Amino acid sequence: MDVKKILLIITGGIAAVKAPELIRRLTKHGFKVTPVLTKAAEKFVTPLSIAALARSKVYSDLFDLKDEVEMGHIELSRSADLILVAPATANIIAKMVSGISDDLASTILLATDTPVMVAPSMNVRMWDHPATQRNLALLDNDTVKLIGPNKGEMACGEYGLGRMAEVSEIVGSVEQFFHSGSLVGKHLLVTSGATREPIDPIRYITNRSSGTQGSAIAAALRDLGAQVSFVTGPTDVPVPLGVTAYHVETAQEMLDAVQELLPVDGAVFAAAVADWRVDGIQDKKIKKSTSGDVPELKFLENPDILAIVSQHAKRPKLVVGFAAETDDVIKNARNKLSRKGCDWIVANDVSSSTGIVGGQNNTVTILDKDGVEAWEELSKTEVAFRLAQRIVGTLA
Repeated sequence: MDVKKILLIITGGIAAVKAPELIRRLTKHGFKVTPVLTKAAEKFVTPLSIAALARSKVYSDLFDLKDEVEMGHIELSRSADLILVAPATANIIAKMVSGISDDLASTILLATDTPVMVAPSMNVRMWDHPATQRNLALLDNDTVKLIGPNKGEMACGEYGLGRMAEVSEIVGSVEQFFHSGSLVGKHLLVTSGATREPIDPIRYITNRSSGTQGSAIAAALRDLGAQVSFVTGPTDVPVPLGVTAYHVETAQEMLDAVQELLPVDGAVFAAAVADWRVDGIQDKKIKKSTSGDVPELKFLENPDILAIVSQHAKRPKLVVGFAAETDDVIKNARNKLSRKGCDWIVANDVSSSTGIVGGQNNTVTILDKDGVEAWEELSKTEVAFRLAQRIVGTLA
């Protein structure tokens, strides 16, 4: 077995406390981890604990003569298959861009020709600062891959972008890196987000789908080398870089966009499409009645995009649907698999108590003709990665 080697550089941000779990997860996934700690990182985690988890010597001193004899910083920088910086502070990012090499970590990053991934972690104001944004743009030009950051509550009590990506997201990105290229030459279609069905010029019917899972799937397929067409309803989640986006509002618009894109090699229908639309959309705002009468809305059934594509003359080789259920999840998903004629159904429980809708995690079960495969709770990024790997097994 070809064991992939990761040089993990841990810098001095509060998110360094997640480094032990990151090492544990990477090791569990079969990677060999060699840790490098900056002096600031040692304020958050100890070299002894990191060494015990990684089962490896911890490197930290640029001028350690014994280390330089056994494995100099040049060799250390090039002996790994991937260099991962997590957390990556604003300081280390600035050093990478400026070519500063005043400690072991920054010298390794300057001396290496190994691919580098960084998981930024910093206060939201530091993240938003023009200097940091300029540095990030230059990092991108240097083909350094960014993982995150996420939006969330900071240790300082502020809220915003700058929170380090979750450990599962980082591990998923690393896994993705080593499987890149598996879908080169394949064209995949992904639908995402909710649809909006208008009532009048300012009102509409929709649902709570955030589009996070669909966006993650598109990014995962992109990272495996696929050409991705991304048909998305309105959402606050950014469109992944490197995919071709088609923005729609209604179910009919989504169907039209999907059919226009056929044929494709595979299609993943992660969008939460409204089942009904209003019959007779008003061209003016509906006013309240002075008598207190409530307007009656008549509904029509929307086109069933998943069923239409599953039976289409240009049907993709693989058609994957989603089943968002609140009760009898497996039973309802199995019925949907049979009715729609698709190849797989990704089922999940979207009851309010699960926190899946609008959240960062998901718990899914995959149903196909061979049976049922239940996954443990994962980040939506890792769900996307695993689903993409499953798609590779069918299409590659």
